[in-house]
Amino acid sequence: MSELAANTPAERAAALVRLTARLTELFDTETAHFEARQPHKAFDLQDEKMQLANIYRRETQLAAGDPERLAGLEPSLKASLRSNVEKLEAAVQRNGLVVEVLKDITEGLVKSIADEAVRQKSENAGYGPRSARSGQIGAIVVNQSA
Repeated sequence: MSELAANTPAERAAALVRLTARLTELFDTETAHFEARQPHKAFDLQDEKMQLANIYRRETQLAAGDPERLAGLEPSLKASLRSNVEKLEAAVQRNGLVVEVLKDITEGLVKSIADEAVRQKSENAGYGPRSARSGQIGAIVVNQSA
């Protein structure tokens, strides 16, 4: 399903109000999981979120190309739709900020772990008193021509 099942602009607008409300709820829930440092809990939301986001994207594209799809709406329905779209946009923006922060934190942790691994590996390399090879016999080269 890539479009809303609606026969009139009022039905379409009412369906969009419900769709944007549900999408906002999904984004808010996902953001809350991220903020609680429990991103694994957001996994179950992804299928529904992507399906609804695709329908929303398709509907907005169709409405932009054909103004009659949402023409003649009652002012209260039009205001409700506008309000829900603004709430959805705010939820998406907040979610994006939280995801960006988590990405930066994750990249920092990965870099710290990699730096520590390199540091430990370089400390254990070579033939010095602090090397992993100290106290062990290393490779010996014998010159048989002597």
